[in-house]
Amino acid sequence: MHHRPGRLIRQNVDMDDNDEGTLLNRLETFIGQWTMSAQFPGAPPIGTMGLTTFEWSLEGQFLLQHSEFSEPGPPEGLMIIGPNAESVNYTQHYFDSRGVARLYAMTFDGDLWTLQREMADFTPLDFRQRFIATFSEDRSAINGRWEQSHDGATWEQNFELMYRTIL
Repeated sequence: MHHRPGRLIRQNVDMDDNDEGTLLNRLETFIGQWTMSAQFPGAPPIGTMGLTTFEWSLEGQFLLQHSEFSEPGPPEGLMIIGPNAESVNYTQHYFDSRGVARLYAMTFDGDLWTLQREMADFTPLDFRQRFIATFSEDRSAINGRWEQSHDGATWEQNFELMYRTIL
């Protein structure tokens, strides 16, 4: 496992090396601060537009993600990630400054990170959403894209989203 300087490592908690503990440990690579930039189809790239921080909470049982933006437009967000008791994956609880609350099914295998929303939750499902991203080999970058579908079969790209670590 690669660790960047200055990162807080998840403390060993009272649990066996069960599926939940293994799932949580896999998320360690997210910990730290990351800049965010975006690329919208047909538009010039947007430089650094915000900052996101990943940190452990509640004695390492959940991963918190907090996003803030220096550019107008995107909402500030708070995400809480934890193991999904019904699978060997995760659930991301998403909240933003617009008052939007959503649930995303999340996977992370150490390299590929996905988020998917295909059913109504706290808000109606006007369209399906998914995020597909990969970590760079040195773990200093995450390159991904948000997509949407109105019929569940045809997906179109909303925008690319890139994260870069702050050392």
